[in-house]
Amino acid sequence: MRAVCGSARWLWRWVWSLVAVTAVRNSRCHRKVCQWRRSCSRCCLPEPHCGEGSLVAKDSLLFSIDDREYRAAVTAAQADVARAEARVQLAQTEFDRSEALIASRAVSQGDLDARGLELAQAKADVQAAQARRQQAALNLEFTQIKAPVTGRIGAAMVKPGNLVAPGETLLSTLVSVDPVHVVFEADERTFLRYRASATQALSDDAAVPVQIALADETEFKHAGNLDFLDNQLNTVTGTVMARAVMANPAADLVPGLFARVRLQAEGSKPALLIHDQAVLTDQDRKYVYVLGEGNAAQRRDVLLGAEINGLRVAESGLQPGDQVIVNGTRKIFFPGQTVAPVSVPMEAPNSAAAQAAPDAASAPEA
Repeated sequence: MRAVCGSARWLWRWVWSLVAVTAVRNSRCHRKVCQWRRSCSRCCLPEPHCGEGSLVAKDSLLFSIDDREYRAAVTAAQADVARAEARVQLAQTEFDRSEALIASRAVSQGDLDARGLELAQAKADVQAAQARRQQAALNLEFTQIKAPVTGRIGAAMVKPGNLVAPGETLLSTLVSVDPVHVVFEADERTFLRYRASATQALSDDAAVPVQIALADETEFKHAGNLDFLDNQLNTVTGTVMARAVMANPAADLVPGLFARVRLQAEGSKPALLIHDQAVLTDQDRKYVYVLGEGNAAQRRDVLLGAEINGLRVAESGLQPGDQVIVNGTRKIFFPGQTVAPVSVPMEAPNSAAAQAAPDAASAPEA
């Protein structure tokens, strides 16, 4: 029978798991959608300016829309502005002439007022023409589809010569790669436990460390900080959403991946750690066997906590110095059965010393 000792040590407590890795942006959506934003008729897409799947820098040109119609609209708008400015000059001249003649009563006060109103109207027409010119210039600018963020472009949804409709046709997708957002959800019980232990960190807006591990990783080697915790619980799923931001210089985190997340919920504190192999189940209860007086196996019901580097936190049921039986528990048929223990460090239940220990419980004593 192998018996190992679970000793108290300092540790960090972590909670929450199962997340989706998403690209960083201002909204919850995990990708940037490249669409033509102008609200007008359909136009032809001449050609893309970047390779599919390539990395593009912010403000890089991605697509060009046929802009001949919009260049003509800008020219017409500029002509309207020039026409309106000429009317202002004419109205100003007539107003100045009438103002000079009012003293000699060559014109009436009513005529002077009319000239003043015509001048004000002409100035307003200039402002309206300038606004139309600005709108035409924006429509022309929108024919050049540029990258809103630095990231990786996806497959082109259209080909050169295709007709595209503003606000309807998806040209491609662009996802940011560094940094990335990790969006995850926690159930109500976990959220309440986290809030109770991390109230000070949340109230001080302190950086809450977050670690994640991808599906093919055993260690949590990607580090970041929590940057958002939702203000309400989803009543349909019974979960609350949280989000972390993480640096991704090597592009290890790809948008859409799933991973496990560890979120620091409280400061370091002493806790007892045991190996999962020692934990047994009796319906809805968890228990372990500890070495009692006379090498008798005694049952202890335990409340388990988080997993820390392959060991499990024992919240209650054990005391420092308890000898927890890890191997050979399948041969213990009842509490009080005598065993032949071999002590090994709890931190290394699969070490050479543990492997060399006998793996069987002794027969019950008479």
